[in-house]
Amino acid sequence: MASPSAILERRSFPEVRADGRRLEGYAATFGSEARIGSIVETIAPGAFRAAIAADVLALFDHDPAKVLGRTRSGTLRLSEDSKGLAFSLDLPETQAGRDIQALAERGDLGGMSFGFVVPKGGEEWDGEHRTLLAVELREISVVSAWPAYPDTSLALRSRPPIRSARTQLLREIMLAELRT
Repeated sequence: MASPSAILERRSFPEVRADGRRLEGYAATFGSEARIGSIVETIAPGAFRAAIAADVLALFDHDPAKVLGRTRSGTLRLSEDSKGLAFSLDLPETQAGRDIQALAERGDLGGMSFGFVVPKGGEEWDGEHRTLLAVELREISVVSAWPAYPDTSLALRSRPPIRSARTQLLREIMLAELRT
């Protein structure tokens, strides 16, 4: 279980496809490298195994006011396969759902993203390389334009070895959220 002061992190991936009112694709893929400042990050197979049993939300652009589905209701289905975190989402009959369907049909969506917290023991460091071994998945998001990653302050975070680095990271996250 992550600590109450755990930092919500986000990553994005471009794979999404529409089939009527259902979106399918991968919210995350294993083994792909993400460059976050000087840090290189990969996701290990199995990192989502425990997380997909929790109640996970599907959001539009990470906006909690635009819920598209959730695992608890069965409108969002998640699974982990050899490629990564697969999803299937039944779009709602809401304005956001209709907008996403139209953008998906035109091929205009920016991709997928996911928000997570790293629990204690859920990461492994080797110099500047971080491997996510386990995550507490909070949400996946359909990203309408450019994903927040890699140019947001979240992407510029570094491993917080001391409290002052963590304080700076929290400040950057708060500033980024205020700008959106």
